[in-house]
Amino acid sequence: METALSLMLGLGLAAAVGFRIFVPFLMVSLAAHTGHLDLSDGQAWIGTLPALIMFAAATLAEIAAYHLPWFDHLLDILSGPAAVVCGAILMASAAVDMEPLVKWPVAIIAGGGTAGLIRGASAGLRVGSTALTGGFANPGFTAVETGGSLTLTLLALLVPVAALVLTALLLI
Repeated sequence: METALSLMLGLGLAAAVGFRIFVPFLMVSLAAHTGHLDLSDGQAWIGTLPALIMFAAATLAEIAAYHLPWFDHLLDILSGPAAVVCGAILMASAAVDMEPLVKWPVAIIAGGGTAGLIRGASAGLRVGSTALTGGFANPGFTAVETGGSLTLTLLALLVPVAALVLTALLLI
């Protein structure tokens, strides 16, 4: 049962990374730093105070940068590969009771794949939004993405089953 919850947590966090890279890291760092979340071996650094401060600054910078016209598209290009890597890292951090031989392939395929699919779909929708509105709807789109990342992260941390269901719905 613990392994299943770890996988649900990891997939929910990976999906959240597909919307915003640093929001899930900030929330996971805060949860781990305050003792509410155990991280797997090798990922304990995420819960340190320096990491928490860095993730807070990076989250603010990421959210602000996505509100800059046309810069948001550049960020979408750069964040695609980053989301895959970060999705795998958060998936691995949630897999506290898995052997590394199993954990890393699962993290790369399931976590990285989920984050990449969500990021790709979101970037595609942003291009459509820009084409239809000349970029005027992009700040609203950015707010929805940020809210989606925050919601998925909180669901993953508090109700992993709900995060899994929402992730599955997003991937359909």
